Amino acid sequence: MKTILPGPLKAILALILVLGNTLWLFPILLFFAIVKLVVPIPPVRKACTIVLIRIAWLWIGFNNLLSDLLFQIEWDVRGTSNLSRDQWYFVTCNHQSWTDIPVIQHVLNSRIPLLKFFLKQQLIWVPFLGIAWWALDFPFMQRHTREQIARNPALRNKDIEATKAACEKFRFTPVTVFNFMEGTRFNPAKQAAQDSPYRHLLRPKAGGTAFVLSAMGDSLATMLDVTIVYPDGRSGIWDYLCGRINRIIVDIQTRDIPMRFRGMDYENNPAIRSDFQNWVSQLWQEKDEKIEELKG
Repeated sequence: MKTILPGPLKAILALILVLGNTLWLFPILLFFAIVKLVVPIPPVRKACTIVLIRIAWLWIGFNNLLSDLLFQIEWDVRGTSNLSRDQWYFVTCNHQSWTDIPVIQHVLNSRIPLLKFFLKQQLIWVPFLGIAWWALDFPFMQRHTREQIARNPALRNKDIEATKAACEKFRFTPVTVFNFMEGTRFNPAKQAAQDSPYRHLLRPKAGGTAFVLSAMGDSLATMLDVTIVYPDGRSGIWDYLCGRINRIIVDIQTRDIPMRFRGMDYENNPAIRSDFQNWVSQLWQEKDEKIEELKG
């Protein structure tokens, strides 16, 4: 199938198989999600969460197997040797296309705890996915804009308080919190609009990462700094599904998060905010140089 099927047929077949895998596993996930919802006994809810995570790993694992069977990708993966499912991680990555997500899942699935994203509160109503995200303890957040905070300063600390409450369940079970620090996918137009000082990256948004570390700083001590490069120049999700991406490089740098940033008061301490922004800028400069090196 790697070479016989035309690209668009590969993509259609892949989508059908992923959908079938989803429809098969979703009733099982729904059953344990309902048990978790209606039985307010901590050991029962913890057991359900363990089963639900196994289901998510199984779903991702099938998708990874499907990728290996359908697509002829040469994987160049670096930095996975010391990863553990028993440790808490914060993961960030450069963001070029939606292909980045299946790539990260392919590389990190079952090597570390299941990746959790901070989601907007409204996404809980997305069919199928909303209940899956809730069952898997993805944090749902209602972020307030600068304009709302300006009109009502009391809202300033509500976001961080809500995040701490959402992350409370992560204190006793290892978890991976994932965030694209650029906030959006890279393209030359966005790069020019931002006047980005980097050759291959947009400006990082330090506030989102600070938001996580402020809420979970006592648990999160390790960052996985992931850099993805598509040497052939193709990175779109349709190119990926059609089997047109022939090589993917994934470089993972394991970094200690400085103690001064764990549980920091980013919003109200200008000195620590400036220090953290400088630290993130240095990380991004190193990532930009890493991408240049890998492309070369």
